[in-house]
Amino acid sequence: MAKDCSFDVVSEFDKQELVNAVDQVKRDVSSRFDLKDSGSTIELEADKAITITSSDDMKLRNIYDILQTKLVKRNLSIRILDAQPVENALGGKVRQVYNLRKGLSQELAKKIVADIKESKKKVQASIQGDQVRVSGKDKDDLQAIIQLLRSNEDKYDYPLQFTNYR
Repeated sequence: MAKDCSFDVVSEFDKQELVNAVDQVKRDVSSRFDLKDSGSTIELEADKAITITSSDDMKLRNIYDILQTKLVKRNLSIRILDAQPVENALGGKVRQVYNLRKGLSQELAKKIVADIKESKKKVQASIQGDQVRVSGKDKDDLQAIIQLLRSNEDKYDYPLQFTNYR
C-alpha cells in the first residue's frame, strides 16, 4: 500500500526576527538626521500590531519604508503588515497601526482549497483551524500544488509558508 505524502499551508512569521527588525528601526530613527528630533516612535505590541507615531505624514512614511527594508532583510514578508488608516494622536502628531497577520482566515483557506481543486491534481485539501493540509500519493503533484500557490500569492495578499512536508 502506498503511503500518502502531505504538507501544511500556513501563514506565520518568526517573532524574534520581527522583534529584531523593530529594534533596528528604533535605532535608525534615533540616529537619522531627518528623524532624530521629531519625537517619532515605533512600538511592537505583543506580536499583534506595530504602532508608528510621528510628527507628520512624511516622517511616518519614511519610518514605514525603513520598517519594510528591515523586514525584507530579515526574510519576513511585508504582507504580514495590515495597514490601518492614519489617525491623529495627542500633541498634533499622527499615528498609524499595522496589525500583524498570522494564520489563515476561513475565507482565504476556502479560496486556497478551491484553487487546489481547480488544478485537477490528485490531491486532497482540508482546512484544519488556521492552516490547510494538502495530501496525496504523488510527491510531484504536491510540488505542483506548492508552485501553484506560490504563483497565486499576490492574489491571496497573505504570506504563505509550506511546513511539515512528508
